[in-house]
Amino acid sequence: MNQGDVINIASTAMITILKVSSPMLGVALLVGLTVSIFQATTQIQEATLSFVPKVVAILVSIIVFGPWMLNSLIEFTERLLFSINSYI
Repeated sequence: MNQGDVINIASTAMITILKVSSPMLGVALLVGLTVSIFQATTQIQEATLSFVPKVVAILVSIIVFGPWMLNSLIEFTERLLFSINSYI
């Protein structure tokens, strides 16, 4: 195994991590922005008002995007495990 193989595995892992986490981060960003706008317009500065909707939205996004995320992780793991022989 040389440096190119390690860099290839690391870059593929980073791309997979970004791809899998992006739906949850995007939903949390949109919900946070919406709650912040609501708080600014109503002048309600309650900490739980920004926390609870984000948690609920992330849980819903895990339910919705969960199968796709799991398939992406399984594909990455299968490619990594099937290519072990070429790295030895």
